[in-house]
Amino acid sequence: MGNITEIVDSLENKISKLLHKMEILRQHNLKLEKELTLSRKVLAEKETVITDWEEKYKALKLANAMLGSSESKTETKLKINTLIREIDSCIAQLSE
Repeated sequence: MGNITEIVDSLENKISKLLHKMEILRQHNLKLEKELTLSRKVLAEKETVITDWEEKYKALKLANAMLGSSESKTETKLKINTLIREIDSCIAQLSE
C-alpha cells in the first residue's frame, strides 16, 4: 500500500510541476504575442514613413528635372514647352 501512495504522490507532484510550467509558458506566450503586435504596428508605421519619403523623393526629383541643371537646360526647356502645349490643348478643349 505504501508503494501505491508513493506513486500517487509522485504523479501529483509531476502534474503540479507540469501545470506550473504550463502557466509560465502561457504567460510567456501572451507576452510574445503583445510584442509581436507592437512590432507589427511599428513596422506598419515605418512602412508608411518610407512610402511618404519615396513620394517626396519622386516629387523632388521631378522638380529638379523641371528646374534643370546647367547640363540639361535644353532638355528642361523642351519639357516646359511640352507642358505648355499640353496645357494650351486642355484649355482649348475646355473652351469648346
